[in-house]
Amino acid sequence: MKHVIALDVGGTGMKAALVGADGALLHEDRRPTGRERGPEAVVATILDFAAELRAIGEQRYGTPAAAAGVGVPGVLDEDRGIAVFAANLGWRDVPLRALLAERLGGTPVALAHDVRMGGLAEGRIGAGEGADRFLFVSVGTGIAGAIGIHGRVDPGANGSSGEIGHIVVRPGGPACGCGQFGCLETLASASAVGRAWARASGDDPMKVDAADCAKAVESGDPRAVAVWQEAVGALADGLVTGVTLLDPGVLIVGGGLAEAGETLFAPLRTAVEERITFQKLPSIVPAALGDTAGCLGAGLLAWDLLSMEVSA
Repeated sequence: MKHVIALDVGGTGMKAALVGADGALLHEDRRPTGRERGPEAVVATILDFAAELRAIGEQRYGTPAAAAGVGVPGVLDEDRGIAVFAANLGWRDVPLRALLAERLGGTPVALAHDVRMGGLAEGRIGAGEGADRFLFVSVGTGIAGAIGIHGRVDPGANGSSGEIGHIVVRPGGPACGCGQFGCLETLASASAVGRAWARASGDDPMKVDAADCAKAVESGDPRAVAVWQEAVGALADGLVTGVTLLDPGVLIVGGGLAEAGETLFAPLRTAVEERITFQKLPSIVPAALGDTAGCLGAGLLAWDLLSMEVSA
């Protein structure tokens, strides 16, 4: 059976799958990245994991994987297949595509940003299925996005499109790791909400998070409501900027904060609509694929790579 390898690499863990031509997840597995042992150990873990997946596919289906799709965090040069910078993995200029292709015996490898890869799956087979243009925004530890056009995700000229988390929505606001002040992710990410709720409640910031704030909002705690409203307002400002620039038909919101469901989406839809003037209001929907989006997107990426090779 023809199949591909899909790898979704996060800061602390990796999700992987063998994916069939119909998009079915034929085999799934997870393991830690081993980042506590240093950046070289993370690369070695990825290469070993990919080789194991290749062996499993060959044993089960009688043929090695036809291609591999890999998503990683950070700044990428997708044309050259290099992970330019990933702070949470300690990477700088890692030629990951070449290393994987060599380890996999020459198997073609596609490399993409992890959020754009998840956005590809959500836009093509998830919450945005059928939409010609969509904007996927992941609101988790940070905030990043994916710009979808006709079933594909645009990486940008330099492989860094969709960084909506670094739109400045509150000039002079909190310092951001990118060097600016008042970036969207410093105010509306799940981690930012967790920090703000710890300050407001007086709880240990190591013991409370955005989910705790959401529960307090649902119970009517005025301190939590104030924190939530501030975050939702900042997120709405960022999303309206994205809508103004990109004119998406569907706006898909995923990540940890989206797990709050209508506690987030009801006020967020209202806040975005209040800020819209001449723009066309897109549908604002929750992501549908959960934590399988990354592997599904990696699989789609690998199948797309094969399609391009055939057409070439």
